[in-house]
Amino acid sequence: MLIGWRGVRRRHAGGFPRRGALALGCVAAAAIGVINLVAGCSTVTDGTATPDTNLAPAYRQSVSASVSASAATSSVQESQRQKSLTTKAVRSACESLANTSQDAIDKVNDFVAAFNAGRDPSPTEGPAIEALNNSATTVLNSFNDALSSQLKDAFNNYADAAHAVANAIGTHAGTGEFNKRVDQLNDTKTKAVKLCLTSF
Repeated sequence: MLIGWRGVRRRHAGGFPRRGALALGCVAAAAIGVINLVAGCSTVTDGTATPDTNLAPAYRQSVSASVSASAATSSVQESQRQKSLTTKAVRSACESLANTSQDAIDKVNDFVAAFNAGRDPSPTEGPAIEALNNSATTVLNSFNDALSSQLKDAFNNYADAAHAVANAIGTHAGTGEFNKRVDQLNDTKTKAVKLCLTSF
């Protein structure tokens, strides 16, 4: 490296020192410019800062409005989320009622049809009892906090009525008692379904 540097310097003996001097001069000028710039900056920061009293209130009002709008948006979004969760919970519970109660009533009708036809109703007793108890249990298990107290009461009443009919079949209750419990089952189911339809 040293040999190469000497070789280049000998061939351009007159040019490099002047260029070097010019470069140093530019560096010196740049340094002076930096010093002047720093000096200029230090001059600008002298004195007492005076806030713009006309803009400050407008800025604060803008920030306040932005915060309020953000809070309102969050509140609306949370309200919509809660409503969506409630609707989903009600729909799920009501579908459980509709599906299981239909199966239970179909099985009870099979039992009644066999009894009225004078056939042995024993083969239809088990399926009817099982379907009624299953419907009651499924409906009660579909409860959650999103359901209104009215809907919970309606579901509880239906479950009690379903268990009562299952008990009547299992204990071979008299025709009058059996019919009374079936009527109660139909009434409680109707009320629960109506509440479901108005809860969506």
